[in-house]
Amino acid sequence: MTLKVLDPRLSAEGEALRMAPPLAALEGAVVGLLDNGKIGAERLYDFIAEILKSRYGVREFIRRRKPDATRPVPPEVLAELRGADAILSAIGD
Repeated sequence: MTLKVLDPRLSAEGEALRMAPPLAALEGAVVGLLDNGKIGAERLYDFIAEILKSRYGVREFIRRRKPDATRPVPPEVLAELRGADAILSAIGD
């Protein structure tokens, strides 16, 4: 049996992807919260949003939900998240 290991940091062409630069601060930022569609994700994000707003001064949240955890994010949902300064994606198990 052959084992093939894939590196998620590489594009299909084999070039390394660059990560976005970190935010200087969360104060006044817009944060996207991408829910994977599982039952606990919404509650988890309620808790995270409260902490980010009260302790770190996040101004606004863009909350979106995937149809379910097994499918990729639909292009229209990704487009809606483009206005965020940072995006969190979590599993709600």
